[in-house]
Amino acid sequence: MAITGVATQPGLLTSVNEGSYAATGGTGERVIIDYKDVINDYKMTDLPALSLFCEPMSTDTGGNIDLTFALPSMKMEQIDEGSTPQYQHTKLRSERVSVKEWGIAVGVTRRMIEDSRFNEVEMALNEARKAVDRHMTNHVIHMIFGLGDTTLGTGLNGTNITALTAEGPAADSITDFSANVNGGFIASGGTINTGRLYSYANVDDTNLVSSHYVNAASGAAGAVSLSDITNAMDLIGEQGYTADTVVISPAHYKSLLNLADFTTAYVGGGAGAPTTAGMAGGSPLANAAANGLVGRLFGLNVFVNAWIPSSRFGVFDMKVKPATYVERRALTVEEANPGFGIVGSYLSMRYGLKIIRPETGVIIINT
Repeated sequence: MAITGVATQPGLLTSVNEGSYAATGGTGERVIIDYKDVINDYKMTDLPALSLFCEPMSTDTGGNIDLTFALPSMKMEQIDEGSTPQYQHTKLRSERVSVKEWGIAVGVTRRMIEDSRFNEVEMALNEARKAVDRHMTNHVIHMIFGLGDTTLGTGLNGTNITALTAEGPAADSITDFSANVNGGFIASGGTINTGRLYSYANVDDTNLVSSHYVNAASGAAGAVSLSDITNAMDLIGEQGYTADTVVISPAHYKSLLNLADFTTAYVGGGAGAPTTAGMAGGSPLANAAANGLVGRLFGLNVFVNAWIPSSRFGVFDMKVKPATYVERRALTVEEANPGFGIVGSYLSMRYGLKIIRPETGVIIINT
């Protein structure tokens, strides 16, 4: 009779069952192991998406939240003796963040608590917390990389943002709040001193309006070229920022390791020291398992994580967070049946996400 819900492993042979297990010499005993005795946590490299990409904010009011940004608008003028300069005003830009409620019901019953050999409540709440972390990571990645999802409201009307996506103010543009509640980086067709773009330093206006959604040099999934990264550094630099971070998928990481210039070995720490990959520096892959930081490239920190799609990667100035996380209410337990504790209860939270600094990031797309 088949035994379900358990795992089996070969046991020691006895004098009755001579010979080796599962061979011609005979059959050994099988030791039955209850699956509840071998519960292990699922391990993976974490991606602290909220702290990496978002500037946290909180609010005591519900619904949509408006954030206002002051733009460089005033300028000095030469005046004649006795005359008065023209009065000038501060130029402002407003971003509306959509705050919504999200929840998860924990299916714990009184019978489960009574019959279980383990603390079902603790296990259920721990898994619910992990589910919240996975949801937040997924939402932030979809927002940052312009991936369409109708449930999350990311992308443009639920479709992926591409290199051809319009900046605005045309219908279905990246600045259309009804079509794109999570915002995005600078798209194509923008104009200076309107919307989200304004003059900076001595940079030519044609460079300032360049789209920050760029097709990669290679269209193959996971392909990356050093020219893709240097081009992104240039686009961010023209807006007055300095790129310091590259976030890639495992497929992109493999492509980087295959580049000859990227993996050039060198000797560090004096004569006789072991060689290490040029990207990794003096401590190759020391932090990879902990936070996904696998080294530096052109002075940029390189993070790799499986949450990043193989179809696109990003270059950012993380000194200025590109997005905001607005928290209306932190994760709380709602008792559907007061007095019964976790039984019949659910967890919920109210938050909003949006890219509010469109100049600080560039998304490279493998078409």
